[in-house]
Amino acid sequence: MAQMMPSKPLNLPNLGDTERQELSPLIERKLGEEIMYDIRSNKDYLDDAPITEYLNSLGSTLVSAHPGARGEASFNYFFFAVRDGQLNAFALPGGFIAVHSALLLAAQTESELASVLGHEIGHVAQRHIARQLGQQKQDALIPLAAMILAVLAAKSNTDAAMGVMMGGQGLAIQRQLNFGRDAEREADRVGFQILGEAGFDTSGMVGFFQRMQAASRSHSDLVPAYLLTHPLTTERIADIQARIREQPYKQRLDSLEFYLVRSRARVLQDESSQGLAESMQYFQGQIEQDSRQQKTAGQYGMAFAMYKKRDWAAAQGWLDKARATIEAPPPKGTFSPGKRDTAPAVFTSLSLDIKLGQESNQEAIAAALAEASAAHLTFPLSRGITHQYAEAMLASGKHEEAARFLREQAQLYREEPELQDLLAKAYSKQGKMALQHMALAESYMLQGGTLAALDQLALARKSSDASFYDQAQIDARERDFKQRRKDAMGDKYKEP
Repeated sequence: MAQMMPSKPLNLPNLGDTERQELSPLIERKLGEEIMYDIRSNKDYLDDAPITEYLNSLGSTLVSAHPGARGEASFNYFFFAVRDGQLNAFALPGGFIAVHSALLLAAQTESELASVLGHEIGHVAQRHIARQLGQQKQDALIPLAAMILAVLAAKSNTDAAMGVMMGGQGLAIQRQLNFGRDAEREADRVGFQILGEAGFDTSGMVGFFQRMQAASRSHSDLVPAYLLTHPLTTERIADIQARIREQPYKQRLDSLEFYLVRSRARVLQDESSQGLAESMQYFQGQIEQDSRQQKTAGQYGMAFAMYKKRDWAAAQGWLDKARATIEAPPPKGTFSPGKRDTAPAVFTSLSLDIKLGQESNQEAIAAALAEASAAHLTFPLSRGITHQYAEAMLASGKHEEAARFLREQAQLYREEPELQDLLAKAYSKQGKMALQHMALAESYMLQGGTLAALDQLALARKSSDASFYDQAQIDARERDFKQRRKDAMGDKYKEP
């Protein structure tokens, strides 16, 4: 991918280093993981493989383009989406970055979305959260994580949010989460440099900011949440505009995947009957446009909406139309930029979902297994398709084959609770109850549920099919889980 010429040195403001030393990168990451455990269990966490994989692919492109993006702590970033009608995005301690579904839909170009991610990466790379939490005692970090979650969860309950913010703890959280002007300017400049070095259109940043600022002026009572948590000033916009003028213009074509995941996000934002009807009306408008990408996204959106309505035939029909639209050769005399982006993994994921949803249709299940097997070879790094391949094996009655495959995957990807859940399902199909409970224990532990994990180990120990080897493994994992809980809770946790 071609990159833009590097910009001038950033001349970042000095936010101070003394506080930063009080919050180590390890503690910062643990705090972020603590918050993520609860976010993942929230109903508004968008646990959608194509969206998550797209955001992480886009985020990885940005991080990889800028050597300093991982910061002094060398964090591994994780990007995810949450279902929320407010236009916002936020960074958590330790490299976790969230995008609200409304912001994903509001971004008119991929460069605009990348500019938001770049800004949040700037906050993480410069360790702004660590600096602001530096004055906190480390033994207060876990309660702080719980308070942050209370504020995030309160978005659906205005009264609860007001109650929290009225208290001293709520005010402290607000001061910690609302970055200061210098931090915002620093994140702008780091994000701008990342955006340019990754080959995106840097004007996307100022365009997105200007549109939000205009919206806040037109609707004074409806200030975008992004402007509340990331205070925007005319000075910041002018600074970005000045930097844009210093760089050569580079146009970047949006990927088809950008449009397809936005279609998924639109459906997932409101899955009620009325919500689906409104989404389908929007997709019909897209289908009527001349843009091949827009038309494909509309047809794909219709397919996904029909899948949610469990209308398998209509879903497959619309998916076939979407594929035909994007794969059709351009009209004669039309300029073609070269090989067309067909986003095959996103299409394959929905195709597999449609087939796997027809549980009683053995022909569809057999087709799903064949398609999933080929897709796993084509997209070996796609975690969503890997999970679908395991689901197809289980649906086809290949329980031992599925268990063997999942054990291998669990060794490679030790932090994925989904693999342990599927492994537990495979063991259940085989009647291996001890192994089922052991797999569930691993899943619960990965999700932060230590007590639930210990309960599953107790059930595994009592299972009639638990072998001597299983019992030894159960004892070892129980000691490990209890030690982890003791380390996390400190003096609050005592051995029974």
